[in-house]
Amino acid sequence: MARARDAANGGWLYRRVESALGRLGRAGGILFLLGGLVLGGFGAYEGAYAAGWAGTHGTLTVESCDVVHTGHASSGSRKKRSRTVRCHGTFVSDDGKAKDVNATLESKRDYLQKSRVSVQQADLGTVDLDTDASHVVAGWDRALRWFAGFFGAWVLIGLGVFCLATGYAPFGRSRIGFNAAWEAAGRSVTRTAVIGMLGVGLVGAVLSFLVSLFF
Repeated sequence: MARARDAANGGWLYRRVESALGRLGRAGGILFLLGGLVLGGFGAYEGAYAAGWAGTHGTLTVESCDVVHTGHASSGSRKKRSRTVRCHGTFVSDDGKAKDVNATLESKRDYLQKSRVSVQQADLGTVDLDTDASHVVAGWDRALRWFAGFFGAWVLIGLGVFCLATGYAPFGRSRIGFNAAWEAAGRSVTRTAVIGMLGVGLVGAVLSFLVSLFF
């Protein structure tokens, strides 16, 4: 009796876990879509400034840099904390019309004092000579890597569209198999749209990254 009761309880627990994973799996399409939109928007934003298509180009003279660690690292944990370098200094635009004596710059690199960094002012200040605006390191190598992330986001968006349009769950229990979902997508424009997004995303991401290596 006890063994049968344990088996019944185990089966009930298994069904509950499977049901939870199934609901989580059905939300996979939304997660892919939202993740792609966030990554794509951030990549386009940072890439546009790094390429000089947005903002004001100039030079930031570094006065000091601080290392900022984010995340928690418990004893015995192998996970590394995220390391960001926040530098402060004076920004002067190329035409001399814009100046920011409290400019900030966040990157992974620690710059020496008096270093002159080519940057793009990412936002406009509110008070002349004391704007405290943020800046982005300029350069096509950085811009292309951000654009690689932008194109990579199209892969996530394509997967999200496919899952939402067909009902296929990327993980957990799915009410429809992949083959059936792919066939159903072929009866509409979904398959063409998904293939197009995946193709553009993969080709664009690979080409952008490879070209960035030559700068």
